[in-house]
Amino acid sequence: MIQRILVTGSSGLIGAALSTRLAATGAEVLELDLRAEGDARGDVRDGARVREASLKADGIVHLAAVSRVVWGERAPDLCWSTNVGGLRNVLDSAAKSERAPWVVFASSREVYGEALSLPVKEDAPLQPVNVYGRSKAEGEMLVAEARRAGLRACTIRLSNVFGSTADHPDRVVPAFARAAAFGTALLVEGLEHTFDFTHVDDVTRGIVALTALLATGETPPPPIHFVSGRATTLAQLANLAASLGQAGSRIEQAAPRNFDVARFVGDPSRANELLGWGPEVDLEDGLSRLIQAFRAAPRASEAQGGMR
Repeated sequence: MIQRILVTGSSGLIGAALSTRLAATGAEVLELDLRAEGDARGDVRDGARVREASLKADGIVHLAAVSRVVWGERAPDLCWSTNVGGLRNVLDSAAKSERAPWVVFASSREVYGEALSLPVKEDAPLQPVNVYGRSKAEGEMLVAEARRAGLRACTIRLSNVFGSTADHPDRVVPAFARAAAFGTALLVEGLEHTFDFTHVDDVTRGIVALTALLATGETPPPPIHFVSGRATTLAQLANLAASLGQAGSRIEQAAPRNFDVARFVGDPSRANELLGWGPEVDLEDGLSRLIQAFRAAPRASEAQGGMR
């Protein structure tokens, strides 16, 4: 049976790649995004619009969000109404639908805050330190409540996903890749800050594997990481980008922001145990491909807008 899967946030970095990958498996992809056109356009804060979009769905992958830590700090009410209110609308629509769709909620490494030890397993305490992280932790609580009420819902946690020139230009990986492609300065906010950078191809492959499991009627798994499990400091990332890019790129240091988590590396073993999933695109390869993509389409990459 063909699965009809609603992807919210379908125009974003992960949503666009996931929609393509799901369609390639034979799924019928339904889309909902503020930036979409036609029937796919919609705001997850609009409960009626979410219910309408969910009517034919057998499953929902909920990616739509105010997706940047800095945006949450600048517009906390919008962050909360989108990330928490929008998820409530999705869960409510799924619970009331005659098709009883499963739901996958995309959460973030930000829910852990400053983890006490690395790598972080999924059962580590949630102690977010910023508005965005708190909104995602609240979302995870809503998903847990929905599960207890009988909804087939689960949470995935993602970390520093990258891999497209269409990404927000001020996110660290596309910012470094663009600078390296054109030989301009790489601005590093916290040289020793350490993160887990995961390619979008790996993330979408993991989500597709999860949707396939849910389509069989299996019980949704507990929270699950789709992460590389590799620790990389921003200094290492900048030096790697500079070595792969145009000669002349230099690294400039700036003070880190006071609302950013300073370090995170996730443990991907649960995804491997439950889904047979593991990262396949290493950082060097993914970053090299991104730098080459910026070189190939400089006009398109420079035209991308964004906030910081």
